[in-house]
Amino acid sequence: MPIKLDRTDKALLNALQGNARLTVAELAERVALTTSPCWRRIRTLEESGVISGYQAILSPKALGYGVTAFVSIMMESHTQEIARAFEQRLLEIPEIVACHNVSGRYDFLLEVVAKDLESFGEFAREVLQTLPCVKEIYSSFSYKSVRPLRVIPLPG
Repeated sequence: MPIKLDRTDKALLNALQGNARLTVAELAERVALTTSPCWRRIRTLEESGVISGYQAILSPKALGYGVTAFVSIMMESHTQEIARAFEQRLLEIPEIVACHNVSGRYDFLLEVVAKDLESFGEFAREVLQTLPCVKEIYSSFSYKSVRPLRVIPLPG
């Protein structure tokens, strides 16, 4: 069941989603609290799991990744054992930056980064096609990221 958030909690979460490097003093000022109650609220949001972590947002382009591909994978078999083994193997592949088990024709949707199209082709042939129980792979390429930051909307 979702946690109940008041206006101050929502203001804190919005501020942190915008810049997780804000100090408690800066956050407190933004939400009109003193530092101690602000810190307690943040700690409560962390302990309740609403805030699950803090992470730096890296630029794929600045790191030499010129291609982002969305790869749909259809499995040959759908046993729980095979799915778990497949998911575990995906977690070991650093070029896969996001993975979702999805409904529809395909079973998994991967977001993959590569240096260029040639590198992606090599990755698809040597890594993705060699994964166990893969029946079909379909790739689409991103022209540009329209909304690069993942910001979760807060409930009304």
